[in-house]
Amino acid sequence: MNAHQNPTSTQGNAVTVIGLGPMGQAMTRTLLTAGHPVTVWNRTAGRADGVVAEGATRVATPGEAVEASDLVILSLTDYRAMYDILDGSTALLAGRTLVNLSSDTPDRTREAATWAAGHGAAFLTGGVMVPAPMVGTEAAHVYYSGPGEVMEHHRARLAKLGAPRYLGEDPGLAQMMYQAQLAVFLTTLSALMHATAMLGTAGMKATEALPELLTFTDTIGAILRAGEETPGAALDAGEHPGDLSTVTMMGATSDHIVETSRSLGLDLALPLAVQAHYRRAIENGHGSDNWTRVIDSIREPR
Repeated sequence: MNAHQNPTSTQGNAVTVIGLGPMGQAMTRTLLTAGHPVTVWNRTAGRADGVVAEGATRVATPGEAVEASDLVILSLTDYRAMYDILDGSTALLAGRTLVNLSSDTPDRTREAATWAAGHGAAFLTGGVMVPAPMVGTEAAHVYYSGPGEVMEHHRARLAKLGAPRYLGEDPGLAQMMYQAQLAVFLTTLSALMHATAMLGTAGMKATEALPELLTFTDTIGAILRAGEETPGAALDAGEHPGDLSTVTMMGATSDHIVETSRSLGLDLALPLAVQAHYRRAIENGHGSDNWTRVIDSIREPR
């Protein structure tokens, strides 16, 4: 039997969800609403009460959860949790597909794919790019990577969670994209809090500051796309034309942010990190290049 085929002919519509935090519960409810029989398991059994009341089937062991469906979705803290939960049920994995939507490193996802294959299971890595309340909505999308034929076999069921965006065969790719997206997200959140703290020292409340700051964050994508037919094409070509902005100009702004933050008594970790990117580019003789030149020292730090 191929790893992406159903263990039984009756399981083609069924899904198992292991892990019932907010994301696991949201996925279970979405699948139930779409008409899929859903079997659930969670270490703390009481977390299943809500979805069981809505039609999910709770089982007592991970092995029973695996046996219930050919498609097993994991929503856990990390990949270590998958091994902890499934190590006693590996004999049941053959012929099934594990879709791990937990966060971890790309290397660990590759190791997990090898582990799953060793037990006769197919493996897809996924990254859900919306918070739990948005799962299953038109705004939801999920990155996947792993065997293409496995992705296509399960696409209809997985699409209920959000639009699938398949990145390729490498099981580490989806996790890499997830981490890259979250690097932008988390850095932006810290920047918003830093900026709000700055304005707060001048007596501006967060209710006044954040609307202005969020308006600006909304325009950043448009600013970066302006004048470039294919965003990122110049970076791929190794070109950093400084006709609109330069490392020196942006670096001076980063100096001012550090100086202002220091004078206000704020934490300097974030502004110093940004300043360091520009200072290294200037030290390397690229002051007249576009600000994108800072990617060099990110790719090859000292």
